Amino acid sequence: MNKFVKYLPMGIIALNAVAEKVQKPNIVIIMADDLGYGDLGCYGNNAINTPHIDQLAKEGIRFTDFHANGPVCSPTRAALLTGKYQQRVGIPGVVTAKKHRHHGLATNEETFAETMRKNGYKTGIFGKWHLGYDTKFNPIEQGFDEYIGFVSGNVDYHSHVDQEGHEDWWHGKTLKKEDGYATDLITIHSINFIKRHKDNPFLLYIPHEAPHYPLQGRTSKAERQIGKKVKNVHGKTKNKAKVYREMIEVMDEGIGKVIKTLRELDIDKKTLILFLSDNGGTTKYADNGALRDGKGSVFEGGHRVPAIAWWPGVIKANQQNRSQLMTMDIFPTLVDLADGEIPENLDGISFKNLLLKDEKMAERDLFWEFKGKFATRRGNWKLILESPNDKPQLFDLANDIGETKNIAPKHPEIVSELHKKLEDWYTEVTPK
Repeated sequence: MNKFVKYLPMGIIALNAVAEKVQKPNIVIIMADDLGYGDLGCYGNNAINTPHIDQLAKEGIRFTDFHANGPVCSPTRAALLTGKYQQRVGIPGVVTAKKHRHHGLATNEETFAETMRKNGYKTGIFGKWHLGYDTKFNPIEQGFDEYIGFVSGNVDYHSHVDQEGHEDWWHGKTLKKEDGYATDLITIHSINFIKRHKDNPFLLYIPHEAPHYPLQGRTSKAERQIGKKVKNVHGKTKNKAKVYREMIEVMDEGIGKVIKTLRELDIDKKTLILFLSDNGGTTKYADNGALRDGKGSVFEGGHRVPAIAWWPGVIKANQQNRSQLMTMDIFPTLVDLADGEIPENLDGISFKNLLLKDEKMAERDLFWEFKGKFATRRGNWKLILESPNDKPQLFDLANDIGETKNIAPKHPEIVSELHKKLEDWYTEVTPK
């Protein structure tokens, strides 16, 4: 042993030794849809039973300051796939069936699937896409070898019809009817992918629909029909709170099956699972904990999300981490873990060394924008502009996580500096 090593704590020696031995891991990214910050047992919820997700947290890292790039679906998914602020890639808002059938994530944008495929990974996505309806935007055209799921923002969990009345269940670039509850189908196809590619590195993206509306459980009746526009997008279920809980619990059950499969195939110690939500929960049904507002808001409830990293034998168990991370950071992290070359034009930064060595992340400013609402974060300072012409609001998240006390009048210099940074950022990321 090196004479200096003996003075280091044994935990650091062991962790560094593990990091040095790590080979290209399998990657599983599980994204819940509209899951609230407080909707899981490991984040303090006693009403919803999520033992398998809680197990991931107990055996890995539970992040308490992880943020979706956007407070709604499509923007966050665009940032995840590209590693960039979604404004740069032309997806600042929701891609809808009604208005944007010919709009989607440009195929000249390199996705993490394309980059990881170059690094020897088999790539698959099973579930929600929401980055373009036209087949030219299909995941198969964006770096994924396999795709089964839906391209819209949501479908009937049983008939697989979107809210505009379009049939929406795809195998690759082909519409194909398939019986089953959407959450269960996503789990089944994900497990099949793992079994078929267990002997080589794989990247599996599992974007669940749950617990996004329509609120439907396993035994609910199909409500949507092809050719009929939906009037009640949330669904006709009477006991919506109960069904909402069931939807999360069924998703958790499926995640448990994924974990079980990895262990039965003896590849769990070769596999990193990242679990997160695409944005905050809808305030009507979700539990966003002590955070203000929910989905669609640039206050914390709109974009601070539950996030967990699990990699048994590599990531130290039972950690809680307060690093400020964003969805766009996942792309460079995956490439870094695969020993690939991280593209230079990304906005996200790798948190590989946080996972493997518990290193602190470099400080940086973070930004959000949605429908003319803006926010920026520096350390514990959070600046909010609810419209370009409104007076800025300033919050100290260290002492006011609920963003209840606007202290902008007490700190005019901080307000001015953050406001200028926000303006510069928006000018820079907005396509000319």
